[in-house]
Amino acid sequence: MRDLFDLPLNLRDDKRVTVRRAGPLNRHGSCVVYWMQRAQRAVDNPALDLAIALGNELGLPVVAFLSIIAYYPGANLRHYVFLNQGLPDIEEDLAERHVTFIVRRTPDHRVEQLLQEANAALLVGDENHCREPQRWRQALTRRLSLPFVTVDADVVVPTKLFPQHFYALRHMRPHLLAELPHYLAPSRNEKAAYHWAPRSTLARWDVRKDVTQGWRNLDRSVRPVETFTGGTHAALRRLREFTSHTLRDYPTKRNHPELDGTSRLSPYLHFGHISPATVVLAAQRAVKEDKATQAAYDAFINQVIGWRELAVNFVKHVRQYDSFNCAPDWAQKTLRQHVRDRRPYLYSLEDLERADTHDELWNAAQRQMVRYGWMHNYLRMYWAKKILEWTPAPEVAYQYAVLLNDRYELDGRDPNGYAGIAWAIAGVHDRPWPERPVFGVVRSMSYGSTGRKFGFQRYIRNVDEGCWCGS
Repeated sequence: MRDLFDLPLNLRDDKRVTVRRAGPLNRHGSCVVYWMQRAQRAVDNPALDLAIALGNELGLPVVAFLSIIAYYPGANLRHYVFLNQGLPDIEEDLAERHVTFIVRRTPDHRVEQLLQEANAALLVGDENHCREPQRWRQALTRRLSLPFVTVDADVVVPTKLFPQHFYALRHMRPHLLAELPHYLAPSRNEKAAYHWAPRSTLARWDVRKDVTQGWRNLDRSVRPVETFTGGTHAALRRLREFTSHTLRDYPTKRNHPELDGTSRLSPYLHFGHISPATVVLAAQRAVKEDKATQAAYDAFINQVIGWRELAVNFVKHVRQYDSFNCAPDWAQKTLRQHVRDRRPYLYSLEDLERADTHDELWNAAQRQMVRYGWMHNYLRMYWAKKILEWTPAPEVAYQYAVLLNDRYELDGRDPNGYAGIAWAIAGVHDRPWPERPVFGVVRSMSYGSTGRKFGFQRYIRNVDEGCWCGS
């Protein structure tokens, strides 16, 4: 009986791979199953690539399985519709690689059931370092009798290379850049050598149907948006548009919310519709083709690799990433010392959700998020810091910011969002600044100083007129 480590793929030393359960393969197995969750794409997907490589080595076909649950933490109709829009792209691209796609949803979503029905030899999954998905993987590992490996497909440089939390990007950046040449390479997107021919028809959901059909308890109050369409094909179109026309001016326009100066790829990265490596390699090509400058590329990868992978590092190593308890000691101390400071305004969660404050810029940022499922990154910082200033305690501010972000942002419930809130409210990845009321020595942002740095009145008009350059 062949053992997982008998295969000539060097899984022990691959920093992108975690062997969650070793041991002998199911010698009567009919396929390799890839449990797709975080990386919802069929191209440039290291987890799928490994599943295909294992299948080809074993002489077995590959089945990709997506389990869609009705109770994903914090998800609502807006998020499920975006996910749903990506399913036909996955099916089409998997077919190109000779991989069968099976989608199931609550209540028929259990991985173990699919493994049994498909007669799997082993299971490959992708990684998600957020608390609840990590718990699912750990629980599944305890129940399985098959080998189970997961692949870090959400980052360019594997997180396993960084076994501790970095307290600032300046500390992590040199290590990231040193490792980048080893891991930033085009995927070969090899095809499965064997086609799957199951003995009986396995139940699957039609990817063109509404996956939320019949779910009575789903929050449908947050409506889908027209500004973004989910899926790998839409993501690649957006990437081509950005690298061909926008990347060149990224250093000067990215902090101007009134302009079309950012990639707007964060929803696609969150759902795994596009790989960060695909994004970075496209930016490299833009420089080679004289569509962008090296300075533009450097500024962009500082965001898409630097800050993004620092955020994943934060979520992996700081267990309380979504509460004020994640704050470093200096930030906790100063904010608690100033908790009794007089707040210029106090707003309830309902006031904030309705964008009903005295601050027209903050209100516009909140409306952008609620209406369009996305907020410009520069204003996300201002947005969160004002919540700290307008609520009675930092714990409350953190709770409100996480709730609103996860409820309305298409890229909510994501390491990037949690790290951004942690930076703005809790001083994570930042340093002490001159002391001020309410904030203490945590960095503050004022309406006057923020508004002077870009055309904020134009931004407000764009939001209210629906012409903020949504995709």
